[in-house]
Amino acid sequence: MTVMLRAAEDTRTSARTAPPTWMVIALACAGQFLVVLDVSVVNVALPSMRTDLGLSASGLQWVVNAYSIAFAGFMLLGGRAGDLYGRKRMFLVGLALFTIASAAGGLAQEGTQLLLARAAQGLGAAVLAPSTLTILTSAVPEGAARARAIATWTAVGAGGGAAGGLVGGLLVEGLSWRWVLLINVPVGALVLAGSASRLVESRAGDRRRLDLPGAVLVTAGLATLAYGIVQTEAEGWAAPRTLVPLCAGVALIGLFLAVEARTAAPLMPLKLLRLRSVASANSAMFVSGSAMFCMWFFMTLYAQNVLGYSPLDAGLALVPSSLAVVVGSKSAPRLMPVVGARNTAVLGTLLAAAGFFWQSAMTADGPFLTAIMLPGVLMMAGAGLAATPLASLATSGAAPEDAGVVSGLVNTSRVMGGSLGLAIMSTIAASRTGDSVSGEDLTAGYALAFRVSGVMLLAGALLMLLWLPRRISRR
Repeated sequence: MTVMLRAAEDTRTSARTAPPTWMVIALACAGQFLVVLDVSVVNVALPSMRTDLGLSASGLQWVVNAYSIAFAGFMLLGGRAGDLYGRKRMFLVGLALFTIASAAGGLAQEGTQLLLARAAQGLGAAVLAPSTLTILTSAVPEGAARARAIATWTAVGAGGGAAGGLVGGLLVEGLSWRWVLLINVPVGALVLAGSASRLVESRAGDRRRLDLPGAVLVTAGLATLAYGIVQTEAEGWAAPRTLVPLCAGVALIGLFLAVEARTAAPLMPLKLLRLRSVASANSAMFVSGSAMFCMWFFMTLYAQNVLGYSPLDAGLALVPSSLAVVVGSKSAPRLMPVVGARNTAVLGTLLAAAGFFWQSAMTADGPFLTAIMLPGVLMMAGAGLAATPLASLATSGAAPEDAGVVSGLVNTSRVMGGSLGLAIMSTIAASRTGDSVSGEDLTAGYALAFRVSGVMLLAGALLMLLWLPRRISRR
């Protein structure tokens, strides 16, 4: 009864003081833009970071993965914390931590300091990101309006990832690599001030304790698994230094699932995975993320290391792809009522696969139009078209008290799939390139990674066709 009265009081307070819907969407999207931008913005700065801080090749990969793994590993905890203690509160806590860690990373004097700051950024993003989607879905009722709002959230998030190359290029070329991190400080402070004054608090459920053991287990498991995959580049798949972390990671994830099945207040209620929309859409997101995330990493390296582009030129070269992902995301709500959410996701995935196969025909002296622009547009238009229906399906059908953890699961599936996919694709590319630094050998390695990604996308499209619900369920 106390819980019901508190919920009713929260609802009445929100109704009296709620800001305009467009403002809620704008603030939520601003938070999402920041955390996704930081996944990709460092790519252009990697060569400069390596020179300045003396990072190894594997160290460069961990500049990306330290953020992504902490981001994905703690996102379920961030989502559940929002459900129990307030979405606005967790939004502000996550954004503050993210902003402080960005300053620390920008001021880092050695590689270890940078990697620690990137991991702290990822933790802040993990607390912030689930609240962005939950705040948005709580403000907009299910239906066409919510589909459009999710499309905007998806487009802004995808645009953040896509714009990373251009933003990073401008900052590295005009200032230094440090500003790809320091730029978050004034922007984060501005969004923090606006959110503190304009967002209204909301929560669902009672004040149960958070499942910290579950958070530690799933984060340790995913991080250890990713480390094992990274080790394959230097050690091979059969070496003890590879097999031990791979097996340990799988064991930790299995232990996490066992703990969740017996915990009274689990971090990830396993009952959610019995919902077809949640299970199938998150699985599809994981597979798609594994294939698509590497695009920005390899395209940036190809432009700079093979074609000789400057950081700014590399960023500008990816602008058409950045625009394509926004167009694809915003086109999805128009297609979904006509052909269904499932078919829209399948169509987008097939379009992206065509772009990946085209990109796999790259050469060491390819022209901009056919070596970067056109295949990049296909890849990212397809990615944007698929992302909106998958996010809509993944958040449909769940109870309101699980909205935060479901939102966290959406982001976890996408980002963790991307993190592990990057590790796998980097290993595949290195297996073809070896120790060579010639343009032809580097191109062959990148092309192989794109080809394997294309095959994974075809498998993902088949998974979606067979398992996804045709349309979004209503509650």
